[in-house]
Amino acid sequence: MSATTLSFRQRGTKLLALREASIVVVALVLVIYFSVVNANFLTGPNLQTLSQFIAPSAIIACGEIMLLICGEIDLSVGQIFALAPFIMAFTDHAGLGMFVGFVFAMIVSALVGLINGAITVLLKVPSFVTTLGTLFLINGFTLTVSKGYPINTPGGQTMANIFGAAGYNEFLWAILIVVIMHMVLRHRRWGLHTIAVGGNLTGATEAGINAARIKIGNFMLTSMLGGITGILEAFRIGSTDPLAGGTNIMFLAVASGVIGGTSLAGGSGTIIGGLIGATVLGVLQDGFTLQGINAFTFDMIIGAAILIAMIANIHVGRLNRGGRS
Repeated sequence: MSATTLSFRQRGTKLLALREASIVVVALVLVIYFSVVNANFLTGPNLQTLSQFIAPSAIIACGEIMLLICGEIDLSVGQIFALAPFIMAFTDHAGLGMFVGFVFAMIVSALVGLINGAITVLLKVPSFVTTLGTLFLINGFTLTVSKGYPINTPGGQTMANIFGAAGYNEFLWAILIVVIMHMVLRHRRWGLHTIAVGGNLTGATEAGINAARIKIGNFMLTSMLGGITGILEAFRIGSTDPLAGGTNIMFLAVASGVIGGTSLAGGSGTIIGGLIGATVLGVLQDGFTLQGINAFTFDMIIGAAILIAMIANIHVGRLNRGGRS
């Protein structure tokens, strides 16, 4: 075997070892497929629609990935998605202004995350159970205060355009948040401690890392990202629906993270992979819509994608360890 061939093979092996590599290939294949079978897929209006499919899942996935790395999960974030815009709107209608409403919505979102984290970490209740309970509590509260009716989003058209109604603005917000969270996870102490806590809780604690603070902080972060996403969507659509978000957006966010290379077992994950995973799901959702395929089929695809992603993650992990089982 020549040195050149061996060099290319080694580079290919290193490329495949990257968590994001395989899902990038899948995303490109899907884009090519849907562009071939439907001429409208790569048109300007549809690309804008595609960006609107991707952005919400990508933003919430940033928080869920941090929690999954910790070995936790937040099932209630989709209900914060619905609640936060109502808090902002009600505060504005009370005469305090939209900016105060936004700040208040973020405070409430963070408080829910604090409650989720405190119950999970301090009272030792599994996060699945904790956030399942708050999911129903927040959903009931939102339906009660809204009486089950949607309301108009406050603010003028200029404000709406800035926060997602115009062009690709919502997607640009998603990219900004992804970049910030990627830097936090890979290049800041908080991210390194998050990985350490998820990978070896006992070792991290013995090393002086405050695991409780890390986990509770990531619960608060996830809730706040859910609130931000709900507000961005409210500005884009122009109205706030108490039934918006829910478990659908939460599961899409979790699926984005898992498909993008985040381990459900904790200890490893990638924010960029979460964005790519959200892109794959967005392309599938948009492509199926253009093809007129039943929406139920999309859920089947998500389930299959998660299974395939987990199998791929296991083999990539073995590749990174030099083939050791």
